Amino acid sequence: MNLYADAQMASSSEHTLTGARREALRQIITHTAVGRQADLVRLLARAGHRATQSSVSRDLRELGVAKLGDRYVLPDDAPAAGNGFAAVAGFVREVQPAGASLTVVRTSAGAAQSVAIVLDRARWPEVVGTISGDDTIFVATANAAAQRKLLSRLHGIFRV
Repeated sequence: MNLYADAQMASSSEHTLTGARREALRQIITHTAVGRQADLVRLLARAGHRATQSSVSRDLRELGVAKLGDRYVLPDDAPAAGNGFAAVAGFVREVQPAGASLTVVRTSAGAAQSVAIVLDRARWPEVVGTISGDDTIFVATANAAAQRKLLSRLHGIFRV
């Protein structure tokens, strides 16, 4: 009995199942407007794939899926950096500084992740990183000068 070979076979089988589930998830997101992980679990089960909310959450993260408004979108369907600001501008409600190196961007409910993705893809040198919730994004800058530049850009783009 070769435990190493058995473990490799089990790992390979699990990897194949994960890949098949992720492909099914891609198809579901492409062809169906879905905005809740529980609905994705149900649709995957209907397509013959066992999944839990936590496995779906992992799959969404690995696939780079974003939430645009009230539905999940694949990276290819999400706004690109060049035209992404126009696509998400309507979601931004407020931009304000919070200290010398943190900027808070408030969005419509459920839109923060989509706006944060556009900000991240822009790769502005003054942005150190972003953290997004449901309707709020924290944008970190290295210092007050970088924050001033960021605020100027954001106010110009989003007109808030």
